[in-house]
Amino acid sequence: MSGPAAGTAHAAATTDVVCLGESMVTFLPSQPGRLADVPSFGRGIGGAESNVACALAAAGHRAAWVGRVGADGFGDHLVETIAGYGVDTSAVRRDPDRPTGIYFRTATDRGTGAHEVAYYRAGSAASAMSPANVPYEELFAGRILHLSGITAALSADCLALLRELTAPRPGRPLVSFDVNHRPRLWRDGDAGVLLELARRCDLVFVGEDEAEEAWGIVGAEAIRAALPEPPVVVVKRGSAGATVFASGRRPGPRSSNAGGADIGSRPTHVGGAEAGERAAQAAGRDTVTVVPALRVDVVAAVGAGDAFAAGFLSATLRGLPVRDRVRHGHLMAAAALTVPGDLTEPPARDHADRLVALDDGAWGRLRLGPGWTAADRAHEEVRTP
Repeated sequence: MSGPAAGTAHAAATTDVVCLGESMVTFLPSQPGRLADVPSFGRGIGGAESNVACALAAAGHRAAWVGRVGADGFGDHLVETIAGYGVDTSAVRRDPDRPTGIYFRTATDRGTGAHEVAYYRAGSAASAMSPANVPYEELFAGRILHLSGITAALSADCLALLRELTAPRPGRPLVSFDVNHRPRLWRDGDAGVLLELARRCDLVFVGEDEAEEAWGIVGAEAIRAALPEPPVVVVKRGSAGATVFASGRRPGPRSSNAGGADIGSRPTHVGGAEAGERAAQAAGRDTVTVVPALRVDVVAAVGAGDAFAAGFLSATLRGLPVRDRVRHGHLMAAAALTVPGDLTEPPARDHADRLVALDDGAWGRLRLGPGWTAADRAHEEVRTP
């Protein structure tokens, strides 16, 4: 099939979220140190979009991952492991001529100068994804289609695919886009294309730091000004929390919407100002929601961005107010930050809902450490440092 058919039906979709992107086998160091000094590595999986799918499935949603892997043992491992989280992998394609990508990383924080990553993904099976070889029926079968800027950096064909998937057309699902700027992948390309793609989507996740690095745009307000089209823009601000700009417009140029996935239909409330926010939306202005981050005893600073997106999308599917969507994102990120790898079991839904419902003071007193997601520890969560 050379492209998606206009008017693809999704209102009766049996899948909540479809995630498209490259997943790789990752080799995690047995001890801290330079890659040259680490004596051995354990095997895991890594991939922004498959991480989101796994987290959503673990949270009880119907998630699917669509990708392309080699007809090799690493491809087998990826598909089997992701499926083990409850993710539908039936639309994953196997490439007989190209390998599954792999990478090695050090144990240090990604944001430090000591962090090393060695990618072996050039010419991978995933880099061959294109408008001509992906299963559009499966991609457009969910209530939400989640994409990432990482895919756009893999090859010209992958960029063409993302342009195809984000193109306005009736009947497309809500399109979620995590900018996920990776400077190493854009050494020979123009990361400005990520802004072009983001402007064509319905829900955008972008970090303040990556917006400055990729586009030279500084500050949440300036980011929103550069992204006026998406009904919702989530600006991640690290330890300062997140700021959400919601226009109240129905997301996307489509003929129908997927039930609870209508992000623009339910404004949040901040300090009892819901009536004012509704008036702002009626006047064509954004509602702006600022939600502080949690204090977390970090075990490993990996996977938090993907987990945040999964938490926000999970709450979006449930039709929760914007403030609660952000809080669920923070909680899912905290679950990832308090374990060594990218993926972990999220808190039980009722446990997370209780924490999300805390007043601002109690939310601000939360401090989460390893093991906090266990249901029998719920009574320990609210404490002063």
